[in-house]
Amino acid sequence: MTRQSQRADAPFVAQCVRTDARVATTTANEVVNFYRRRQQLMDTDIEWVTAEHRAVSQAPTSGGVVHVLRELDNYFRSGVPLGILAAAMSKQGQTVKDTLADVHDVRMDGSLWEPRSDRLRPV
Repeated sequence: MTRQSQRADAPFVAQCVRTDARVATTTANEVVNFYRRRQQLMDTDIEWVTAEHRAVSQAPTSGGVVHVLRELDNYFRSGVPLGILAAAMSKQGQTVKDTLADVHDVRMDGSLWEPRSDRLRPV
């Protein structure tokens, strides 16, 4: 399990829009977990500060979740981490909450599947 810290060298950093509390971690999915904990406590949202990963830096800056997921799928054998997708969608102005809502809608349409928890693949 990744520990939260304020390390300046962490590749993934995000913050709460209400309190400015931050998470700095080595895995993008820990940012999603941070969002889920904050959401349960205070119904808030999380914005990305930095997301240093090759897939995120090369992700499209337009198109919906399915389009971005298809582009990111080439980087991951066992599915795109939900946190990486959320970080990529931040390039289009989406927060973690926005991305998770879109993922839910697309999942209900049958356009993606989850080979394991918090890992996504396009159909």
